[in-house]
Amino acid sequence: MSALSGWWPVLAAGLLAVTAWLVRRRGTRLVLASVAVVLLAASALVAVRGNRPAGEAQRPHAGVFTTVAIPSPGFAARPAVVYLPPVWFTVPRPSLPVLLLLHGTPGAPEDWLTSGDAAATLETWAAAHGGRAPVVVMPDINGNRDGDSECVGPAEDYLTTTIPSFVHSRYATQPPGVHWAVAGLSEGGSCALQLTLGHPGVFATFGDYSGLAGPRTGDRNAPGDTVPKLFAGSTAAFDRHEPQWLLTHRRYPGTAGWFEVGDQDADPLAAARQLEPLARSAGVATRLTVVPGGRHDFPLWRRAFADSLPWLAERLSP
Repeated sequence: MSALSGWWPVLAAGLLAVTAWLVRRRGTRLVLASVAVVLLAASALVAVRGNRPAGEAQRPHAGVFTTVAIPSPGFAARPAVVYLPPVWFTVPRPSLPVLLLLHGTPGAPEDWLTSGDAAATLETWAAAHGGRAPVVVMPDINGNRDGDSECVGPAEDYLTTTIPSFVHSRYATQPPGVHWAVAGLSEGGSCALQLTLGHPGVFATFGDYSGLAGPRTGDRNAPGDTVPKLFAGSTAAFDRHEPQWLLTHRRYPGTAGWFEVGDQDADPLAAARQLEPLARSAGVATRLTVVPGGRHDFPLWRRAFADSLPWLAERLSP
């Protein structure tokens, strides 16, 4: 591959960006800008795949966010968002840890970017650490914006089997286990906790931001009709997903969890205050942060991710 052919996406992206600025019609400007973003991402991938010398020259200044359709038999998942930090583009490529970042309901994978400031948080961390950060996967957990799987059934299989296999293979990451974590907001926070407790061989670390006491069909800690609706009436199946039951019947040495919640968020606050000491007693290395004035909203979740990322990155580091 010649030097010119290797840089064609960058040149084309620059030309399109200038053209877009000169075009007055807003719709055309957006289309051209979108094409430029795609070409810039392609240029980073071409730089990695080409036969160029290894070293810092191949490392982009920023990470790349890309949308990926992860095959999901049995679960109609929307495309995931994947963050590849700058160091992922170096040659030889390091085997990086992985963080799954889960949305809530109603919600979508891109919520962590549009409302959660995850891009700025991750890029700030990577810039301060030589371009190194976890590979972050923001998957769909519900199938549609108003769904509420609570990460059980087909969604659980997707999150604990399909995604780990796909991500480890596609991005040459660390294998599932000690260098994998899962974190989330609201429903996603409850999911992060229960997925780690139910699958400690896949995830050894969790971040629970404003989650309830476990899988629930409503927005309160009381189970209500959860057992008939989510578990076909099986109390045993419910128990296998209920953090309180798991933490009083099993031990979790080598695992760790971060709880963060606002003091104005009654049910998630009660859940965190109940589950954190139970988790500690079960062998989980825990952190609990209660935010004064914090509510069940994105200002709290943005802060929670920024608060916990240094701790998560340290836990995940090979």
